[in-house]
Amino acid sequence: MHEAHQYARVEGDTVRCSLCAHRCTIAAGKHGICGVRVNEGGTLYAANYGLVAAEAVDPIEKKPLFHFLPGTLSYSLGGVGCNFRCQHCQNWHISQASLADLRLMEIPPATGVERALASASASIAWTYNEPTIWHEYALDMGTQARARGLGTVYVTNGYITEEALDELAPMLNAFRVDIKAFTEGFYKKVCRAKLQPVLDAALAAREHGMHIETVTLVIPGLNDSEDEMKALITWVLDNLGPDTPMHFTRFHPDYKMRDLEATPFRTLERIYRQAKDLGVRYPYLGNVPPGPYENTYCPSCGALLIERAGFSSRFVDLDGDRCGQCGERIPVVRSV
Repeated sequence: MHEAHQYARVEGDTVRCSLCAHRCTIAAGKHGICGVRVNEGGTLYAANYGLVAAEAVDPIEKKPLFHFLPGTLSYSLGGVGCNFRCQHCQNWHISQASLADLRLMEIPPATGVERALASASASIAWTYNEPTIWHEYALDMGTQARARGLGTVYVTNGYITEEALDELAPMLNAFRVDIKAFTEGFYKKVCRAKLQPVLDAALAAREHGMHIETVTLVIPGLNDSEDEMKALITWVLDNLGPDTPMHFTRFHPDYKMRDLEATPFRTLERIYRQAKDLGVRYPYLGNVPPGPYENTYCPSCGALLIERAGFSSRFVDLDGDRCGQCGERIPVVRSV
């Protein structure tokens, strides 16, 4: 058992966790909403430290990250548990499992870094389930990874507290955040969480200088209205900036939302045009057949810079971080 960071005793053996926005009050012998932070006699432990449910070497585009180390591999790790209860979760078999449900690998931080380097990966990504609840493990591995020249990536629901993000900031390069909808009602009903802490975390990540890309899974009838999308896009433009890549991805029925239809492609096309019209310079569509909506174009002259098909990418006319045609600076991280 590894003692947790980000907690304090509040009364007797009861502790309050300050890792995520739930800020769970946890009695002795109990665990937080995430299921992996356990109070034993007034000490909070990260019971999931070093325990891995999924290990893979993925293209960075699978995260999806299109402007961070494009065309490279990312050593990717996932654990068990989550601080959300999303009814549409596509990784529910690990995110909604307990530590006792699965046969887990133990990968110490130093071993993870060595495996990343051996795989010719340019980064390590904590993904598949929510990395916030793996805080101590990711922090230790990420610190070692940065010292060895690797990039670091959180694929996150953004429910981390400001103080926990402050602790991660020296080692974390990229914050790929889900903004699942733009209403508190959706977050309460579908995720059992709140929207505002996600927005606050995205702002804090920007202030720390992290690379940010947003992802919104578009679910028919729940978060796909023109008004809601306008509110979301406008918030990103006003707070994260027009150069922030925004991914709008296609929903398919899964977990507890198998009764809904997949997102019509025309809905995604409408949102893509809406984002462009409002001023997003790099909108993308995901979970769609290969085509122009995954490519990176120069927002100044329209030149094709990076062409993508599935999770592969081909550099067409990008000279470092400049458009090869007009010289426009493109906000893409080519090295860390």
